[in-house]
Amino acid sequence: MTHELREPAFWTLTCLSRGRQHGYAIIRDTSNLSGGTVSLAVTTLYATLERLEKDGDVKSDGDEVVDGRLRRYFAITESGTTRLEAEVERLESKVRAVRAGLGTGRARPLGGTA
Repeated sequence: MTHELREPAFWTLTCLSRGRQHGYAIIRDTSNLSGGTVSLAVTTLYATLERLEKDGDVKSDGDEVVDGRLRRYFAITESGTTRLEAEVERLESKVRAVRAGLGTGRARPLGGTA
């Protein structure tokens, strides 16, 4: 059984599943993909990348100088793709369970009485 991905790891792997990226691009794309609801701090991102790299889910994919700044690129590995797919399935399973409950009328509005 795979462990649940924390939100920074989920979004980092999601961004990298679209292709190799440098840190700033991951931060920008996380904000865009989440509709602005998630904003990764630089320190959080690099701690997440370090952890994912240690776990074999992400690999360094070279450095390039862009506009005079060194950018380190990262890429998702096969293991990272498998882990992200497992997380998506876990989340979809939760959504199906909630929708099934809503469909049967068992869900109660917030603040309602039992």
